[in-house]
Amino acid sequence: MRNCLTPLFAALIWCVSAISAAAVEVKAAVLRVDYQTLLPISRYDLRPDDLGFAGAVLADEDNGTTGGFLGHTYETAHIAAPPEQADAALDQILADGVRLVVVLANAEDLLRLTDKAAEAGALVFNATAPDTALRDGECRGNLLHIAPSRAMNADAVAQFAVWKKWGDWFLIAGSNPADVALAEAFRRAAVKFGAEIVEDRTFEDTGGSRRTDSGHVLVQRQLPLDTQDADDHDVVIAADETDYFARYLSYHIWTPRPVMGAGGLRPVAFHGAHEAWGATQFQTRFEELAGRYVRPEDYNTWLALRVVGEAVTRANTAEPDGVRDYVLSEEFGLAAFKGQKVTFRDWNGQLRQPILLYDGSITVSVSPQEGFLHQTSPLDTMGLDRPESGCTAFE
Repeated sequence: MRNCLTPLFAALIWCVSAISAAAVEVKAAVLRVDYQTLLPISRYDLRPDDLGFAGAVLADEDNGTTGGFLGHTYETAHIAAPPEQADAALDQILADGVRLVVVLANAEDLLRLTDKAAEAGALVFNATAPDTALRDGECRGNLLHIAPSRAMNADAVAQFAVWKKWGDWFLIAGSNPADVALAEAFRRAAVKFGAEIVEDRTFEDTGGSRRTDSGHVLVQRQLPLDTQDADDHDVVIAADETDYFARYLSYHIWTPRPVMGAGGLRPVAFHGAHEAWGATQFQTRFEELAGRYVRPEDYNTWLALRVVGEAVTRANTAEPDGVRDYVLSEEFGLAAFKGQKVTFRDWNGQLRQPILLYDGSITVSVSPQEGFLHQTSPLDTMGLDRPESGCTAFE
């Protein structure tokens, strides 16, 4: 009996030793910088207290499901800080030995925090900042972008408009800096895909409440006047990242036309009604966990940590350089409930991914659209392609 069991015991000891040798403790953090902003137009869009953090909790559960069999453990800290305390918050994260950090912040703060993280050898994941410059001349070698860029979102809208043969655009842009940047992304997309901007106007943000009588009444009176006498157009493209007027456009423009961009049909990384490609089970688990629908910030945070989990599982390392090298390699690919695996662009650290076109209720379409081809991947038809990017940090 003893001789018969010896091989079994030996096999069990070997398995335990292998698991122990492969055990990896993965420590990460989510740093959310909370800014003072105006209330959104709709109460439906009030920011939940656990924005982003709920996605992190779900990611830890998902990573732990596979990692548990391999001896991997996942622990993610959740830190919210106002802008003036963001640096101190990151200092504490790094002092705790964390070298994998998901950041929800604007571009200026993100770059500063990323440079600070680089001094400690940490890898940063951008979950919210859409600025195309971050994927261009302002890129950083330790910064990977989960959030789509403005260029990707604008290209996603442009492809759908061109596919529909709506080639004549009336572009209406807000006057705030983010709106101006988004408008420029749409102008670039029009040139890229052969559309024509027949009318280009600015809607001035004059301040005031956007949710009371004075808000919507002002817009209702002003928008028809500001949009009359426009040249013939097929579609209205709204560049209103600050959420001032675009959602009123569909019912207040002078000439009734479809609205796309920041109002009407909007490009998003994810939304709570998306069910295709197995997303229903993701939505159900998230809603059971958080008691609400998922937001893009939650999805991007979840996806960033799932990128980490995939790298740890496949490459058996939680070291920042090891994670970075693996996810930028051709071996990496991750299912993300978007119909195809997502991968990273090795020239600027941007995650390739389909963009959902969302009308506030359903996924109307998904870009890239049929017929938009690329020598590497149709996903690279959206955003900065390799020859267009001025990023040199990944060379």
